[in-house]
Amino acid sequence: MSVNNEVLARNTELAPKILGSHTVAFSHYNNLSAQLPIDVSSGQLVEGGIKEQAQQCFQNLKTVVESIDHVLTDIVRLTIFVKDIQDVDTINLVQTDFFPTYVPSRTVVAVSALPMDAKVQMDAIISNGEGTIPNTPQAGDLVKLTNNTYNAPVSAMSTQTVAFSHYNNVTAQLPIDPKTGRLAIGGVKEQAQQFLKTIKVVLESIDVPLDDVVKMTVYVTNLADLDVVNEVYKTFLPDSGIARAVNYLPARTVVPVAALEMGALVQMEATVSHGDGTPPQAIEDRHGLIIEHSNTDKAPKCAYSSQTVAFSHYNHISGQLPVDASTGDLVAGAVKEQAQLAFEHIQAIIESVDHVMADVVKINVYMTDLNEMTAVEEVFSAIFAETKPALRFVGVSELPKGASVQIDATVGNAEGTPPVV
Repeated sequence: MSVNNEVLARNTELAPKILGSHTVAFSHYNNLSAQLPIDVSSGQLVEGGIKEQAQQCFQNLKTVVESIDHVLTDIVRLTIFVKDIQDVDTINLVQTDFFPTYVPSRTVVAVSALPMDAKVQMDAIISNGEGTIPNTPQAGDLVKLTNNTYNAPVSAMSTQTVAFSHYNNVTAQLPIDPKTGRLAIGGVKEQAQQFLKTIKVVLESIDVPLDDVVKMTVYVTNLADLDVVNEVYKTFLPDSGIARAVNYLPARTVVPVAALEMGALVQMEATVSHGDGTPPQAIEDRHGLIIEHSNTDKAPKCAYSSQTVAFSHYNHISGQLPVDASTGDLVAGAVKEQAQLAFEHIQAIIESVDHVMADVVKINVYMTDLNEMTAVEEVFSAIFAETKPALRFVGVSELPKGASVQIDATVGNAEGTPPVV
């Protein structure tokens, strides 16, 4: 019998059929595929407007979660993509029906397109206290820790940070001044500064430094603003002398979006290492885990991110564009060829840290034309012919380098990060 965590992909006939797996668990987390507002009996979008579609998305998430003997309150991060940012108020009302007391960390953005021309799409990460060592439950009584500080913006719809096992999941922060409740005065530079100050405050409230961020997703409403955001980003990260000495940077994906709440220009979410773990993990089992970042010449390098960052039992892969690794130039070819190259970059990165594509638990695909999804699905199905990761497709107006597709990944890390006992 294996003594290591194994990738556990599962599906239920009670939820709409999808190309990826409904949920893929590894160690203490389950990664859910994006759920569209599809009626499982018809296979079509549910009738009605945004309220009915939001209700169906939440119901589909609930169905998947309950199919693996979990409950909605096990969700630690909820991600909501909408076509119209004005619909968020309605979605919030629906969310309170499904989360009347506890609220997870949350990301909400408006994008240019969603599959099937849906108005809303949702996915989630949930805690998995039993772990995935075959026939060996792991610390099933791990406690989920939630935290808010009044030194950062507080929302009734989300918790600032939700920790479970060795990870903190931080709500996507808007660039809001916590004293006024309004957007930071100025343009994208001031907004980026405010966000990074806010996340630093949230992390400091739980005794975690900014350099413990392992993955950052940056949402910008104008891709032309990215240079300014990057300038600010590098003034905050690396944040310590130790991190600067090794040039540690989190993995990162940049996602252009149609709109953000409150008319913000930039928003970021963070996945953060939590070396202390959550109770009742024993002291000898939880202290001293280190972050391992890595880059390989076989995939494109970026001055603002590491290609892969591992912590505990997960690797986080930066968003990969279909560019030549040596020149950084966009390759010739249609979306299928671009998707193939982006996946090849992911494979090269994964193999450079002695893993394989079968270790992938979640794939996120960002495309400038969702009408070409079939081409990317063909590539996905060929690469993941057996066990399929959880999957998300999102339509965006543009991508860096003029690419048609960008792909990132979350990968199981069976050996964990030192100290290994």
